[in-house]
Amino acid sequence: MKLLFSILTFLLSFSLAAQDLSSEDYINKFHKMAIAEMYEYGIPASITLAQGILESGNGNSLLSVKSRNHFGIKCHKGWTGKKVYHDDDEEQECFRKYKKVADSYRDHSEFLKNRERYSELFTYKITDYKSWAKGLKKAGYATHPEYATKLISLIERLNLAQYDSASKSGKRKIKKPKRKIRKEIFKSQNGLKFVLANSGDTYDKLAAEQSLWMWQLLEFNDLSKDKSLNKGERVYLEFKKNRSKSEFHLVEEGETLYSISQHHGLRLAKLEYKNRFKTGQELIVGQKVFLRKRKPKNYSAE
Repeated sequence: MKLLFSILTFLLSFSLAAQDLSSEDYINKFHKMAIAEMYEYGIPASITLAQGILESGNGNSLLSVKSRNHFGIKCHKGWTGKKVYHDDDEEQECFRKYKKVADSYRDHSEFLKNRERYSELFTYKITDYKSWAKGLKKAGYATHPEYATKLISLIERLNLAQYDSASKSGKRKIKKPKRKIRKEIFKSQNGLKFVLANSGDTYDKLAAEQSLWMWQLLEFNDLSKDKSLNKGERVYLEFKKNRSKSEFHLVEEGETLYSISQHHGLRLAKLEYKNRFKTGQELIVGQKVFLRKRKPKNYSAE
């Protein structure tokens, strides 16, 4: 009987302790997971952590403890995974259930990245957590009218923005290579600094060489995640510009809107906007791509 009582006491105390995480405990436990998702999907770690803290109650909510769902994501159409039912805006709503917390973090990233209504979020800088928070509310992630305010307040009170500048390993300072090799820095026609990649280079590797955060280098080059680079590929070390001295570019074989934006040092979003192109639109050889705002035609009365 005493043994049974001791076991029950232990299990009860363990259960209470397991569900008594503070915000600081939650951050210590999951900040590296949020940083890993940031490098993979381009979502600020501060936003992921703030949403996790808010939606899961520091990981103490019934949904997060029993279903590993830290972001309150409902089943939605097309969900084929496990399900659980909880009262929310309505009674017994369907929520996603995960095997482990890492699955919840990955699904949160894919949920934002792959849904059209959240696409505008990825036009914001990864350090602009205020725009991300307001954008989430605007896109309808949550119904609470103060959702964005709550996220921003958590980020600032808990200093979560520091994780948006973390290296891929989770450290808040880039570890300098033992032998620092600097590539030659060139200047484009519009005065932008860039380097030329060697075979086997990645943005993470070049960022370390140039004493930059990888997310900075990705933003400078209109990308959201690391990738291998081809020899001779141009990598900018500062933000590209919004306009060019040249008026237009004639498309050559194999060119894409992205390669043209890199060639001329122009922001990809601006190039798409100037030409009313959709993201990923294919180009035709000989097609005229405007590099500056098109001037309206002048018509004279006859």
